[in-house]
Amino acid sequence: MGRSKEKLQAFVKNRWLVFVAAMWIQSCAGVGYIFGSISPVIKSSLNYNQRQLSRLGVAKDLGDSVGFLAGSLTEILPLWGALLVGALQNLIGYGWVWLIVTGRAPVLPLWAMCVLIFVGNNGETYFNTAALVSCVQNFPKSRGPVVGILKGFAGLTGAIFTQIYTMINFPDQASLIFMVAVGPAMVVITLMFIIRPVGGHRQVRPSDGLSSTFIYSVCLLLAAYLMGVMLLEDLVSVSHTLITIFTVILLFLLVIPIVIPIVLSFCEKPRDPAEEALVSKPEQHEAGKSELDAQEHEVILSEVEDEKPKEVDLLPASERRKRIAQLQAKLCHAAAKGAVRVKRRRGPHRGEDFTLMQALITADFWLIFFSLLLGSGSGLTVIDNLGQMSQSLGYDNTHIFVSMFSIWNFLGRVGGGYFSEIIVRDHAYPRHVAIAVAQLVMAVGHVFFAVGWPGAIYIGTLLIGLGYGAHWAIVPAATSELFGLKKFGALYNFLTLANPAGSLIFSGVIASSIYDREAEKQAHQHHIQPQISGSIFSGMFGQDEPLKCKGSTCFFLTSMIMSGFCVIAAVLSMMLVRRTKTVYAHLYGKSHT
Repeated sequence: MGRSKEKLQAFVKNRWLVFVAAMWIQSCAGVGYIFGSISPVIKSSLNYNQRQLSRLGVAKDLGDSVGFLAGSLTEILPLWGALLVGALQNLIGYGWVWLIVTGRAPVLPLWAMCVLIFVGNNGETYFNTAALVSCVQNFPKSRGPVVGILKGFAGLTGAIFTQIYTMINFPDQASLIFMVAVGPAMVVITLMFIIRPVGGHRQVRPSDGLSSTFIYSVCLLLAAYLMGVMLLEDLVSVSHTLITIFTVILLFLLVIPIVIPIVLSFCEKPRDPAEEALVSKPEQHEAGKSELDAQEHEVILSEVEDEKPKEVDLLPASERRKRIAQLQAKLCHAAAKGAVRVKRRRGPHRGEDFTLMQALITADFWLIFFSLLLGSGSGLTVIDNLGQMSQSLGYDNTHIFVSMFSIWNFLGRVGGGYFSEIIVRDHAYPRHVAIAVAQLVMAVGHVFFAVGWPGAIYIGTLLIGLGYGAHWAIVPAATSELFGLKKFGALYNFLTLANPAGSLIFSGVIASSIYDREAEKQAHQHHIQPQISGSIFSGMFGQDEPLKCKGSTCFFLTSMIMSGFCVIAAVLSMMLVRRTKTVYAHLYGKSHT
């Protein structure tokens, strides 16, 4: 009996249980990606034009990205308290929107609808913050893959919810809004007490590599399965019984990772206490040593940079470290004898802990921000307008493209975290080179959307989904490497402001204005009297007759502009790579010894 109790306690405190529960919560934390599916019913029910709908999209993006309150509350409340606040916001915001769309509540002005969308989507920031904070602390040596998988499941939300919605077969499309309001709240309230730090650094086991491989295998299988199911349901008529079977298999794939903490807790032989102590002591020694090394190197880092010959950076990693160590030793010896006066730079160096204010005065931070704004912002423009983009090209079923984008977004996040980890661990090269590649891939994807060839939307969705997803696996890990983990929440939440900023400019101004202009041209050609004002803010307080645009011309210019922005974003990313090569060589060069 006592042994069973110990195993149950080990299961409850197992870091892999926290990780799996965080994956489940994150699979409900991307409700903003379903906006492309719910926006057509909102537009038709409330008689909005494209400009007015874009305002709701910007409000959604602001809610998804303004996470300062979530970051602050996680420092005051336990993580379960923050998750509960997020669940309530999600329920109230989207629940009220559902009541309005279905006629159960009076219609509110557009600004009030924007507030509701903001409140509902802002619940995501609590889910993201709690999941990332707990798992990064529990898996301190696997930040890239852990962040990639968690953010990947958030990107998969659209496909999961769409499949469940198809199985339930609601009589009206507005019921998807009801699912968005109620589903995440139910899941989060069920799991909120599991999400917490459990001293994961003390639970390192030889089987961790096998567990990680299993998780990655499940992720790839899940993405391939969802893609196959969505294409099958789109191309052929599938019976409701078969749709139900597909959904049950999907839920099974989501649940199956729970076998990892079960096996580790109930089947594996417990580790000997003496072995536990031997493992813990080196880790504690390593942590203390790293802090001491940082303090020792801080006073001479600038001198090393001043005295180091340029050709040192071109040497192999082992030789480069040897030359730098010799130079450091020489400077320390000279400083001890008073031969040189060591300069003390004000503020931290790259790789040390920055506050938000200290980061805001660095060029590196703003390069990350604007690269993210241009790259991720252009991808978000596609997400917000995917329903209208597919309809303009003659596709009636917009859900299939939202689901496909979710799947590729998921693979981009999982793959981005994995491959960027290879870049830094095996080659000691800046992680942002992977971001630059992703942004160039997105540039090509926008061109496919622009041309509007038959089937091109499938390729464009693939490329932009992969590239957009990679941003949100790589940027958090890179930020923690360059600016430290101490104030990671504040730094990350500030960078996420790039998303609504990009959406406001690209979707709220550029895409919507061009779409409405083309719709107005087509209306004149068909002798329809449009009621669209010239001001970009004209739809904020009024309701105009919605006009629809048909053909690739609706989003041609917008897509080409987005493609150009992605190329600029890649240039900014490579500038950051050039600036931080030495930092990554110092952080990860040891792997070459």
